[in-house]
Amino acid sequence: LADPTRLMILHDLFEGEKPVGELVNRLELPQSNVSRHLAVLRERGIVNTRREGTSIFYSLADPRIAEACGLVREVLENQLARRQSLAGTIGALRENTGRPSGEAV
Repeated sequence: LADPTRLMILHDLFEGEKPVGELVNRLELPQSNVSRHLAVLRERGIVNTRREGTSIFYSLADPRIAEACGLVREVLENQLARRQSLAGTIGALRENTGRPSGEAV
């Protein structure tokens, strides 16, 4: 799941089952590339496949996968917000570096 392409595939599948062609179009990647990533996800039990005629449809193997990814995203967004806040504080302190070290900021 550390691969950005696989995360984008999962994100697209959060909306529901998709045929390979639609995933290829949405990701704007070669079909061979998308199919390779889908094979990895399938082998690990993360996605299911369903054949209809000549088309193969992919879906999440368990809806909790979307919940887990959402939780990870929330944690990462919170960490990013804290880092941005800290960077802003550091920037403000650097602007005040002309003050003597014992003086309050």
